[in-house]
Amino acid sequence: MGAHQFLNPEDLSPPVGFSHVAVAAPGRLVFLAGQTAHQADGTLAGATVAEQFAAAAEAVATALAAAGATPADVVSLQIFTTDVDAYRADTKAIGAAYRQVFGPHYPPMALFGVARLYDPDALVELIATAVIPDDAA
Repeated sequence: MGAHQFLNPEDLSPPVGFSHVAVAAPGRLVFLAGQTAHQADGTLAGATVAEQFAAAAEAVATALAAAGATPADVVSLQIFTTDVDAYRADTKAIGAAYRQVFGPHYPPMALFGVARLYDPDALVELIATAVIPDDAA
């Protein structure tokens, strides 16, 4: 099968910045814990949703690399934010930050508005599932 397939059935709404369906290639599953904008020293990078999204996306890439995976191996991404309105208002900056890490790779995604995250100053948390294809070795 090779690479993952991303599908967008015509009977569903047109996707913008995501795919409706991922068919993962055979391989090793990688599950990431929620990644926030926290840095190695415990500090929280960024004061805005867009800044924290950028730092959290970098954390996803770092966690994936630890497992031998890349952002292109992500088959599902869940985005949690405490401020959906701010997220929607800054989609251009968030999209640019996303593409900086993931490039033109758009797996199935979902955005969830939550009351708060574990750190009350955290505005964004990302949870990714990846599959390292068998033929990637």
